[in-house]
Amino acid sequence: MAEIAAVRPASTILLLRDGAAIVDGKSRDEIEVFMMVRHHQIEFNSGALVFPGGSVDAGDKEIIARSDLYSGGESLSESDRGFRIAAIRETFEESGILLARPKGSTAPVDAARAGEIADKHRVALNEHKVSFLSILADNGLQLALDTLVPYAHWITPEGMPKRFDTWFFLAAAPPDQLGAHDGRESTDSIWVSPREAVEGGNSGRFILPFPTTRNLIRLAKQPNVSAALDDARGMSIVTVMPVMTKTATGRQLRIPREAGYDGEVFEVGAAG
Repeated sequence: MAEIAAVRPASTILLLRDGAAIVDGKSRDEIEVFMMVRHHQIEFNSGALVFPGGSVDAGDKEIIARSDLYSGGESLSESDRGFRIAAIRETFEESGILLARPKGSTAPVDAARAGEIADKHRVALNEHKVSFLSILADNGLQLALDTLVPYAHWITPEGMPKRFDTWFFLAAAPPDQLGAHDGRESTDSIWVSPREAVEGGNSGRFILPFPTTRNLIRLAKQPNVSAALDDARGMSIVTVMPVMTKTATGRQLRIPREAGYDGEVFEVGAAG
């Protein structure tokens, strides 16, 4: 019997902003989410359109011990702080968007300052030449943990070679922080409506992992950022670990109906 791969803790953020679109010839308000195309040489989800995120690492745990480097996490467990710290770090590494505040301030770091910090430190951080902890400390910043709203919790199915225990968070993008892919782990980035992203997945324009698709479909029901955040705050989050079954046409995934993804059994085709 094959050994089941260990599960690694990970986080991802659905960064949101309000936008508009022309649908059926009419203009309407429509939420937008920041997404990136994973580099084709990346082992996990290569070429896929995804939200920024990644694994919790040792450096994130060091930041947990430095309560002066974050705010809004007082009521959270150590584990929950780690997921949120990793989510913000990975988002900064992959997009340049920084969910942080100057120490002593309740306002987000302004876009110009965030851009300066990204220009100076982002490449070195991605190359492991500087730590996220030192960037925060040297620039007088605190991570804004309370800007993240839990949205979903997915665990990779048993039988997969790489498995992750992933928390999805919603967050409003700080004003005027537009984001850009790093050219290393991702090769392109876009602000896109959930509706357009799902349509692109159906048409073949985008490659969308199954959890990404389901969360986009759920997010598309919300008209704007405020409504999406309010809806998420009222959620009871059900952990999803899909059970995978091979069928004559590909694969079938079963997830808990009470998780709120409009179904229980999904055909995902040969590509899975």
